[in-house]
Amino acid sequence: MKKIRFYTLLSLVFLIWYSPKLEAQVRHIPLWDNPPPFTKRLLEHDHYREGGRITGVAVPEIIVYYPPMERANQTAILICPGGGYGHLSMEKEGHAIARAYAEKGYLAAVLKYRLPMDELLEEPHKVPLADAQQGLRTLRQNAKEWNIHPDRIGIAGFSAGGHLAASASVHGEPASGATVSSNANFSILI
Repeated sequence: MKKIRFYTLLSLVFLIWYSPKLEAQVRHIPLWDNPPPFTKRLLEHDHYREGGRITGVAVPEIIVYYPPMERANQTAILICPGGGYGHLSMEKEGHAIARAYAEKGYLAAVLKYRLPMDELLEEPHKVPLADAQQGLRTLRQNAKEWNIHPDRIGIAGFSAGGHLAASASVHGEPASGATVSSNANFSILI
């Protein structure tokens, strides 16, 4: 009896892991039209380091994980991976967290933000915050289409991503004219 349960469980894990339906629930959305603000020079592609860490971002974007429809709670969270502003720990502090939140009913978006690199950017210290604010705006702009309440959009971050989330929480900009608000309704700083 235990062997049957084990193989049933193993089959279920295999189906979930390789299900094309789950792949359709993830979407990459660029934050800016090219070139993004503060850009001196664009990278042709992301630069990776051992362990899947990103050390240079070519296209800042959000990677959106949609919740199962039956669990959707109309709340969205922007997740800022850490890495000391020298790299992005995308899997452990990004995608894994987003998958867990999506499973619980949240629309979760991992922020792939540009790192402050002097040779690529003008005023590099402003760039991660600009990307985080644009990520919050993107979630709010798509709230109706993605079935999220525009007043239930938050931000979470780990390590340097926690610093970025705190900065975005304090320096959010209210809506003005055609500009959508970049204010976070809640923050989770880790």
